[in-house]
Amino acid sequence: MNHRILLGLIIILAAAIPAATAQPETEPADPKPGPQEAWNLLKKPQFVWGNTDVRYSRSQVPTAGKAPELYAWRGERVCAQAVFATPEAATITVRAGELTCGKNRIPATAIQCAFVRYVMTDTYNNRSDSFLMPDMLDTSARCEVAARTTRPLWITIRVPRAAVPGDYKGTITLTCNGRPMRLAYSLTVSKRTLPEPKDWKIHLDLWQNPYAVARYFNVPLWSREHFDRLRPLMEQYAQAGGKAITTSIMQHPWKSQTQDPFESMIVKMKHIDGSWSYDYTVFDRWVEFMFSCGVTGQIDCYTIVPWGYRFEYVDMATSTLQHIDCKPGEPAYEAYILPFLTDFARHLRAKGWFNRTCIAMDERPMEQFRAAFDIVRRADPEFRIKGAIDYSPEIEKLVPLMHDISLIHDHAGIPAEVVEQRRDNGQYTTYYTCNAPLRPNTFTFSPPAEATWIGLHAAALGFDGYLRWAYNSWVASPCTDSRFRKWYSGDCYLVYPNGSSIRFERLVQGIQDYEKICLLREEAKSSPTKLKALEQLLEPFKAVRYDPDTDAGKLVREAESALKKLE
Repeated sequence: MNHRILLGLIIILAAAIPAATAQPETEPADPKPGPQEAWNLLKKPQFVWGNTDVRYSRSQVPTAGKAPELYAWRGERVCAQAVFATPEAATITVRAGELTCGKNRIPATAIQCAFVRYVMTDTYNNRSDSFLMPDMLDTSARCEVAARTTRPLWITIRVPRAAVPGDYKGTITLTCNGRPMRLAYSLTVSKRTLPEPKDWKIHLDLWQNPYAVARYFNVPLWSREHFDRLRPLMEQYAQAGGKAITTSIMQHPWKSQTQDPFESMIVKMKHIDGSWSYDYTVFDRWVEFMFSCGVTGQIDCYTIVPWGYRFEYVDMATSTLQHIDCKPGEPAYEAYILPFLTDFARHLRAKGWFNRTCIAMDERPMEQFRAAFDIVRRADPEFRIKGAIDYSPEIEKLVPLMHDISLIHDHAGIPAEVVEQRRDNGQYTTYYTCNAPLRPNTFTFSPPAEATWIGLHAAALGFDGYLRWAYNSWVASPCTDSRFRKWYSGDCYLVYPNGSSIRFERLVQGIQDYEKICLLREEAKSSPTKLKALEQLLEPFKAVRYDPDTDAGKLVREAESALKKLE
């Protein structure tokens, strides 16, 4: 059978995943509306300032907050939250006016207003105890608001890099059934400038799932329509400082732990004489596409130790899809993996990608990790290796040989001098969160400030960045229900099919704080007093074990206030 025809067959088979049209996503009813007496006192619609640390109930009348006094470096993006509540059904639109400081202007186009939508979630302690939580940011032109309900609005200001420093004033206008309602706020623009996201130092690695996008939007896998749907999501990742590209070089590297399993981007073919050949068409298209979106740092290849220990290939003698069940250390494993990695190294060198590619392994038993490590080195001793690992005495000897390691938040006990030495060697050390720890995290029910805490924690421990296993592994109906099997709600995704989320925007805030700290640390090398003050403000973020009584919002505000004084 012709290789290209066979490749087409494999792609068609891979695309035959359960398809569903993109849902209109009507919000669910609130299973816990709570006391309703306050609505009897609200005689007309109200539009008030809220707090970005608070998630506002759809069924409760919100308490008015103070007008935000925002502060930003040039090139930074900052957020505010307003809240609309109405005793009667209403159609609302919202727009931002330009920000003014004397003759200087920040255009309205730099300000985005989004309606916050509600999704179903669960809780830390009771997985069957479900309720609504505001999270998804919807930039639709208008919103229909039911009687006796609340609708938060999220305002994001992207301060132009050319903005003139100064104190700016602005207004947000909400129109309710034709009647305008206005809120004023202020923004101080610093003289400092944040680098472009592509130049940020943080090594941000949020695993992308292109298969979820094809399923949700009901488009053919790897079609032009698929890439068109992928682009805004992946550009959003790049604008958050995303550096790593997630590729799946084996079928179902994590079995079926997500709604949409990862298929192999590389077709492996065994010929009648026992030799092997490989088709990298999909792998190459995906990597080149991610480059075009601005994600150009590292190509992570998952995984030569898949969780199911099953390895697929096309038997060219019978034109059938076959598999081998084996583990690292077994002869069948070596016979399958070694020729593949050897040819893969050749292909990567030909593309000019070898020095930015990592063979990645994720949470595997030590004996398998060591055996796989040995195979990689035999295939090409210059291959870079990445691993999500626990730092322990048995891994210490391998750590200097690994280009990129990530440690679970609760066990990030690596010595500071090891992290520094790795950085001097051009290697990365990050930490990750997943379905653990419970706090801090980025679940749909997590306090929003915990997402910001993540960046400050990475800076406090001197880590090079942060990893999370799921950027967009959407559940069946991500815009209405974030619950999924045994994972905590929202664990599978940080962004939605058509936009961002409260927790993703707060994560970006922490990433920007990380970048500021990197710049200020470098400048403070000649000022012991300034360096000491910088480390003091980070002290509350050094704890590996997170105190459940921690008020993340308070600590973040205090740290950012202290940062402002050190500029």
